[in-house]
This record gives sequence, structure tokens and C-alpha cells, in this order.
Amino acid sequence: MLIRENLRLTANARIDGREELIAKLSGKLTLKESPTDEELILYAYEAWGEDCVKHLIGDFAFAIWDSRLQRFFCARDHFGVKPFFFTHISNSFNFSSTLNELRPQVSDTLNEIAIGDYLLFGVNRDLSTTTFKDIQRLPPGHSLTVTNGSIKTRRYWTPEISTEIRLQDRESYVERFYELLARAVEDRLRTDRVSVSMSGGLDSTSVAAIAAIAQHKLGAGSIHAFSVVYDSLIPDEERHYSTIAANNLNIPITHLCADRYALFDEQVAGDMDQPEPFLLSPLTAQFHNLLRLCAGFGQVALTGYDGDAFMNARHPSRFKIRTRLRRLLGKRPPDPVLPEWIDESFARRTNLRERLNRSSLHPASPANPIWTALFEGYDPGATKLPLELRHPFIDLRLVEYLLAIPTVPWRVNKHILRLALKDKLPEAVINRPKTPLAGDPALQLVRHASVRWLDSFEVNPQLRAFVNLNLRRPLADEQTSDGLWASLRIFALNYWLTNSQPIARRTTEHQVDKSSVYQTSIA
Repeated sequence: MLIRENLRLTANARIDGREELIAKLSGKLTLKESPTDEELILYAYEAWGEDCVKHLIGDFAFAIWDSRLQRFFCARDHFGVKPFFFTHISNSFNFSSTLNELRPQVSDTLNEIAIGDYLLFGVNRDLSTTTFKDIQRLPPGHSLTVTNGSIKTRRYWTPEISTEIRLQDRESYVERFYELLARAVEDRLRTDRVSVSMSGGLDSTSVAAIAAIAQHKLGAGSIHAFSVVYDSLIPDEERHYSTIAANNLNIPITHLCADRYALFDEQVAGDMDQPEPFLLSPLTAQFHNLLRLCAGFGQVALTGYDGDAFMNARHPSRFKIRTRLRRLLGKRPPDPVLPEWIDESFARRTNLRERLNRSSLHPASPANPIWTALFEGYDPGATKLPLELRHPFIDLRLVEYLLAIPTVPWRVNKHILRLALKDKLPEAVINRPKTPLAGDPALQLVRHASVRWLDSFEVNPQLRAFVNLNLRRPLADEQTSDGLWASLRIFALNYWLTNSQPIARRTTEHQVDKSSVYQTSIA
């Protein structure tokens, strides 16, 4: 906790663009020399009040107790990289970046709508809630104020989906993009040892290349790449391309061969014990072992996520042609169908069919549920590792730039990234087309190994409130990836219900003021 006059701050934060922020603050306040990121948050709050979030960039979740105004002000970063959970029961306010830290203070009553979303989509699509009825989530890009026992949330940022930036020539577009990406990587280094989760694709190799350049410029630091590969289970070229990239960048690389892992293969006790069911992956062993390799090298790892959201747009003219052809042929996408094994009464009381037909969000939305699930799965509260995952492509400055430049040609097939890195990565990687895995590892594991244990498991009584097991087909009969992964969620939910035992109740230790407002630390 950081205390400054009438303010108390609890934060899990990395503030980027420090030089620019310090310059703006210096015109308003007297700053100490080399302020910490936490001190910059407090300075920003002193200078701009609740509007401080409009001046902060980076990954952050924080709460400020303002004793003068008798209020809490809390905020979560634009894309939700840092988690923020809270409860507000009987005029008592508690918060944490780890969901399980809040469970001792509330009931174990489940949020059925979140359960339904998980069974349908694999994530909870309502980012203001969690799997527990009494525990709330502050959505990405939102702030929260607690005053006189009442809570108000507001969205402080929404991505601008418009073309506004027009530069004088093609080179200027590329130069500005590279400048922003390099700054995003450099702001996320701040360490002598950094690992990179690096496939053989363009995004993660670009991050590795810029990180290597930055470390060389500083004259210190070391980088190690780690990559998950398949050698036999499915056709996979990641070992080949990632090796080419690592040799070109002169950085060591360790390959983790995932062929040997089974579904839900818990290599280390506790990997499957997750605060919410959507964090239970059938490929949990390779995920956690990759992160353990990164953590063994250093406390910071960089990823290439999610360049596809902003730089792999479809060419508008081709999309329009395909749409017109479908209309001329009288074809339309089939309506989504509720899985037959969903319990009918559960579907009715949670309006699952209506939720199934809702339109998807823009990938850059601060309320993207897939991003939120991924980032919270990377958080130490879920991994139980002393490792911080940082994502240079999820940088506010870079994202706003990419959304403001013309889609064609820059954001089609990662054109701008290929031009920016053409002299820094081998030609084979630069020219490699965007290719998904040639097969679904989970589907192949079902076909090549015995999975009867995933069909015949001890059923938790709570599961029957959500699923009609008599209508669930054996895994071996699932012929599509979508059908298989939906069926695997039944097993995962049953495991979670069985192992997510009630946590012993305890009283909150830190009383902040006399109005029954309490806090728990953001870990």
C-alpha cells in the first residue's frame, strides 16, 4: 500500500509512457525524482481526479481510498490485462486481483448465467460478473467509485473504429507503426532477463526481434524463446520456423513437444485447481509447462498476442463479393443451435437461446470476453507462478494507431508488420502466410488414445442442474472440433464443481474507515 497525505493506493500496475506522463504532471504538481509507477498513479489522481484514467496507459488495476472525499476510486486497464474482482454486500466493499481471495466473505452460490455462457461459448460473456453470484468483476476499460455505500461504474474508454490518420507517404505509415511497436516492447521490458513465448509466426517473432534489439541497445540483458510444437500428433511447422527465427536473432530457444500430453493432463498438482471453470483447458499440461519454463528463466515473459485482431483484416472488396454471392445463391449462415445435452429447464430460466443468438463484439472492444479469459488465465492468481505475461500488441498507443489508419493495404494480411520487420527477420518468416494449426490437437488425441475416462466420470450432483448427461454423445463420436470442445466443457465443469470446494470463511483484516468499508489487497 502507498500512502500520500489523504490518499491510500493499492495497485497491481505497470504504467507505460512514463516520460510523457511525467512531463504532463510536472506542469501541475511538484514530483519527486524518479517516481514509481504507483506514485505516478497517485500524482495523476491528484492532478485530474477520476479523469486520471484518461492519462494513464499500461496494464493496471488499482484502488484509491480518498479520506477527504470519503470514497474509493478504482480502475482497470483498457484491455483488462490486470484482473479486478470485488464484492459489495451489507455496505462492505472488498476487492482483489485474485477471485479466491474474496470467496471467504461470500456465499458459494453460483451464477447460472455465467455457467450457461461457459457451456455455450467457453467464456463468461458478461464481464461485470463471475461464476459466483456475490463476486463481481470490473470490466476492462472501466472505473468504479464507492461513495456512501453505493457503487457506480463507468466506461472511460471505447476504441474508435474509424479511419482518421492520413500520412504523406507509405514510408511514414510503416515508420510510425514500428516506432509505436518498439516503444510498446521496450516499455514492457524493464528487466535484465525476459522470455518470449515464440511460435514460428510473424507476431511473436517480431516481438522477439524488437526485444533483442532493445536489450542490445541497452548493452545488458538476456532473452530466451520458448515454443510449443507438435512433431507427430498433427502436421506442424512451428519447430522449423521458430528455429529459423531464433537462429537469425541469435537467441536460444527451447521447444516443448506437446505430442506426449493427454487431455486434462495435470503435470503438477494444482494446475487444474482454477478459480473459474473457463480457466480449465483440456490442453492444460502444455500451457502450464510452457509458463513454468518461462518462469524458470525470469519473472517477465512477452507474447505475440493479439496481432491478428488488428492486422489480419479481410480485404473489404473480397468480403463484399462473397456476401453478394451468398445472397444471390440464397445462402445464409445457419442459425446457431443449442447443444442437445443442455438441460431444457436450465436453458429456459437463463435465456440461453437468446444469448446464443447475440452478435459478437468487435475484437478490439474493451469488453472482449475471450481476451479477458486469456489474460486472467495468464495471471499469477491462476498460474500460481511468479511470472508476469506482457503483451506488446495490446498497447493502447499501437491499437489506436492501427484502428485509425486505412485498412487497405495496411491491416490486410499483416502488411504493415511485414514491411516494418522485413530487415529484422528472415525472409522465410516474413513471407510465411498466416496459417492456423493444420489439425486440432484435442480432436487427434481423442482419435488416437483412450478417452473413456472423459465419458465415464463420477458426476457431481450440481452438474445435473445444467446438463442432461443422457443426451451427451461419447467423445469418440464427435466429428468436429466445435462439438468436441463443447463436450469437453462438460467434463471440465464437473471437475471444477467437484474440486472448487467452499473456502473457509474469515473476516477481512484491513478496515479503512468507520463506514463499514473494507479492503483486501490487489495481489
